[in-house]
Amino acid sequence: MTEPKPVVLVIDDEEFIRDSCSQLLAKDGFRPETAENGTIGIEKIQNVNPDLVLIDLKMPGYSGFDVLDRIQEYNPNIISIVITGYATVEYAVEAMKKGAFDFLPKPFSPDQLRIIIRRGLERRRLILETESLRREKKLMEENFITMVTHQLRSPLGTIAQYFEVILGGMVGKVEPKQEEMLSKARDRLERLMELINDWLDLARMNRGQIVDRFKAFSLKKVLKNIVEFMQPSAQRENVSLELIPYSGNDSVEGDDETLTQVFSNLISNAIKYNRPNGRIKVSMEEKEESLVVDVKDTGIGIQEENLPYVFDQFFRVKRDGEKKSKGTGLGLSIAKKIVDAHGGTIHVMSELGKGSTFTVFLPMARPASDKD
Repeated sequence: MTEPKPVVLVIDDEEFIRDSCSQLLAKDGFRPETAENGTIGIEKIQNVNPDLVLIDLKMPGYSGFDVLDRIQEYNPNIISIVITGYATVEYAVEAMKKGAFDFLPKPFSPDQLRIIIRRGLERRRLILETESLRREKKLMEENFITMVTHQLRSPLGTIAQYFEVILGGMVGKVEPKQEEMLSKARDRLERLMELINDWLDLARMNRGQIVDRFKAFSLKKVLKNIVEFMQPSAQRENVSLELIPYSGNDSVEGDDETLTQVFSNLISNAIKYNRPNGRIKVSMEEKEESLVVDVKDTGIGIQEENLPYVFDQFFRVKRDGEKKSKGTGLGLSIAKKIVDAHGGTIHVMSELGKGSTFTVFLPMARPASDKD
């Protein structure tokens, strides 16, 4: 099957330019289209969807700059090349800002036009290949998520239920040695289910979906609820957990559900990696239109060389005396993705053996009058 010829549209009010470019394009195996002004050019862009457009800047009616704007609105993957007799640095910079790929001053030779069209179409090919690979990657991710959810997580959930039935003695007496082995298997299964669930959370997390749920809410109230909920866990580990009083503006624009997940993870880690009689302090302050939350602990700390990797997927801090750290290593990756979606930042400062401080910056909610 013969591949379709690349369509090149020439928009110029000079008939000589249109005719000479059309002849060269047809000779070189392209399908030329022409338009004598910007208005007709915009119509043809929508009708023929060209691969590349040659645009004169100075035309009656719609200028070349107007056409560049409309191309960006219609299909930014169309390659735009400006051809003009008014070749100045200012015009070139303005054209590039509006999405032009290149700038060719008049008069130009056939070879100059061929070279710039070839480069433009190669750029177009790379853009389309990248788009195709991105779509293919997204489809593969969606298929993999579906497979993990239905073909892996569901059967594991069923197996976990069987373990509970057996260990509960509902199908007969379980000998101590059998109970020990089954309990270990159940624990491993729970860790695997936790890993799968965390990975699914990370894979499904979409910035647009988070932003769609944005609303103004009290961050202090969210933190208060989390601290109250996690007090029993802290007490079991003999760790004090304190929310420092704050009386300033605590309103943020965001999704309270996912931000609850962020701070729950940070406080849970502060408990998990703390020491007996350790302390955790959660504080909040306002800095330059941001609310800054610190989760500070007196735990085991993180080695300096590992600090750049704490938000990477599957990174885990090793506790003293443990061959393997508990957890999936995805919690901080998920937290960073959520904070990024809120237009905020998350940082960590830590000293080995003395503790860590995780700091989250979140934009404050704007007053209603500023949103209009």
